[in-house]
Amino acid sequence: GRGGIGSAVCRRLSAEGAAVLSADRAPVSDDTASVTQIDLDVTDEAAVEAAGRRIQEDHGRLDIVVNAAAIEIEKTIEETTLDEWNHIFAINVTGTFLVSKVLAPVIRAGGEGGSIINFGSYDGFIADPGLAAYCATKGAIHALTKAMAVDYGPEGIRVNAVCPGYIDTPMLDGFLGGADEAVRRRVEDIHPLRRYGTPDDVASLVNWLAGDEARYATGQLWILDGGLTAQAQQL
Repeated sequence: GRGGIGSAVCRRLSAEGAAVLSADRAPVSDDTASVTQIDLDVTDEAAVEAAGRRIQEDHGRLDIVVNAAAIEIEKTIEETTLDEWNHIFAINVTGTFLVSKVLAPVIRAGGEGGSIINFGSYDGFIADPGLAAYCATKGAIHALTKAMAVDYGPEGIRVNAVCPGYIDTPMLDGFLGGADEAVRRRVEDIHPLRRYGTPDDVASLVNWLAGDEARYATGQLWILDGGLTAQAQQL
């Protein structure tokens, strides 16, 4: 909930009237007073289970889960150590698995279904160079999302994945490696919309998937990339 996209999602859902619990390794103050922050390591099963109990005790129900925790490792497979491989899978994939495993029963207990929104990536469909482990984790999230949608659909629990492209966040800054403004502009210009996405763009899609207007949407991978993957490679 503290990252560029996660914090935007928290603000948007709070503005729409949701009681939001924002989880991160290091909670910080938020400009949205209605957002409750907790310290949570999504790879720690006991900690995730404790968070589930807290939600039940404090709120009595749960309607929406957003699995946004992720890191990026910028290496080829030869450059990636086994520890790095295990670490990125622990956060990006196992974290999504654990949070969903623990919180799906809390949604079920409410008796009215709900929405689980995972975070994939356009890098789960195509690959940027030097992101082998990251691409692998996002491909796993895409498959997991479809499997969860099939398993939980009969209970009215919808499961979708948001798959962002280039979003203007600190993670993008790290990927561009301190590129100057001219390089950033050239990267923007390869997009049909000629701009990067913003965290608020992503939050708008999450908000729709979370609500009743998306009541028939499940098992889908929603690419949000300014049209980047719709076009043939440009010279």
